[in-house]
Amino acid sequence: MAAFKDKKNGSWYVQFRYTDWRGERQQKLKRGFATKKEAQAWEREFLMQKQADVNMSFESFVALYEKDVKPKLKLNTWLSKEHIIRTKILPYFKKRKLSEITARDVIDWQNEIRQHTKSSGKSYSPDYLKNVHTQLSCIFNHAIKYYGLQINPAAKAGNMGSEQPKEMLFWTKEEYLKFIDAMMDKPMLYYAFEILYWCGIREGELLALTPADFDFEKKTLRINKSYQRLQGKDVITTPKTKKSNRVIQMPDFLCDEMQDYFKQLYGLEPDSRIFPLTKHTLKRGMEFGCKASGVKVIRIHDLRHSHVSLLINMGYSAVAIGNRVGHESVEITYRYAHLFPTVQKEMADKLNVERSN
Repeated sequence: MAAFKDKKNGSWYVQFRYTDWRGERQQKLKRGFATKKEAQAWEREFLMQKQADVNMSFESFVALYEKDVKPKLKLNTWLSKEHIIRTKILPYFKKRKLSEITARDVIDWQNEIRQHTKSSGKSYSPDYLKNVHTQLSCIFNHAIKYYGLQINPAAKAGNMGSEQPKEMLFWTKEEYLKFIDAMMDKPMLYYAFEILYWCGIREGELLALTPADFDFEKKTLRINKSYQRLQGKDVITTPKTKKSNRVIQMPDFLCDEMQDYFKQLYGLEPDSRIFPLTKHTLKRGMEFGCKASGVKVIRIHDLRHSHVSLLINMGYSAVAIGNRVGHESVEITYRYAHLFPTVQKEMADKLNVERSN
């Protein structure tokens, strides 16, 4: 591999030809290397990338991985993945050849990561450790599927951490009514919490709502987008899942409330966000309402659990509830099984009948 010295500034550069993915010959020029060895190493890595050679460095393959995967993902999903790769994976493996990383190397890396702590001094949760390992495993799986790597050393080493069931808190209807009564003098937050509790939508879905999503004649609310604040910008994306695209029937009182709210908004356009709030503002509003009303503190997302709990207590099926909140019915049954006591009682009663026949 040839490298050339720039006589003007003393740095090194490489210039060579290669065949691109279309089968066309291209010329590549890269300047600014401090040494001839650095210039040649860069050319070697570049050509291995183009040839999908698994002997390339792990860092070079991650660049390929990003090019392949990033366009398929939502921006917030990629940013979460990229942060873990950049801070927890690349510092350990970037200079290693992709094909030479072993299960023993991964185990050593796991043991190192387990010793890390957050800025607060606390250890990482089993959930987070599992996610970190999953990101590494995904990179190797991609190399196997598309680039001819023979084995996934992360899979062979086994996972670290484990998925922990998240604590599910919820308010009874009586608790919610106490809370919302304390929010009466904060109109925007009041109406936002009314939508969250009585419709069971996600926080991002709420913050993306526009007047065009409401049909007051049919008394429906359309959910077809979600709001994120990413890298300092407001970003509207598709909802979390395909099932999340749905139309929700609103109760009469909520239709009346939202029409009153729209009248309070000056210069409202069909595509204006009706709740130009941040997730932080909602969280602070929740904290204020809990303190003022004396009800227990829950997360914003727990209002969604509270809505599901209310519908279960009203006797609705997992299928009906799933359609309303954008979940598969099997997920509703699994996640909220402890809230279906009447169903368990019915099962026992019917088994009694079957036994006596």
